[in-house]
Amino acid sequence: MNRRIKVHGKVQGVFFRKNTQQKAVELGLKGWVKNEEDGTVSIEIEGELHSIIAMQSWLRLGPPDSTVESLEINHGEDQGHSDFLILQ
Repeated sequence: MNRRIKVHGKVQGVFFRKNTQQKAVELGLKGWVKNEEDGTVSIEIEGELHSIIAMQSWLRLGPPDSTVESLEINHGEDQGHSDFLILQ
């Protein structure tokens, strides 16, 4: 199962990507997270449905010092990710 998520709010410069990576690994998810030029953070996650739901719930709150305003969530095709990476 695959989800592409765009996170809007105060989500850059607050260790959002690192915290997202830690949570994804904890939940057994694969994929990536990266900052976008428009100030959002994009995430692709793959894994079990219950883990994806847990990640989406966590992303709605975000890590300390972040302020999540909204999430855009889209279904994607599985890409076969083997790890969870922070992309530049």
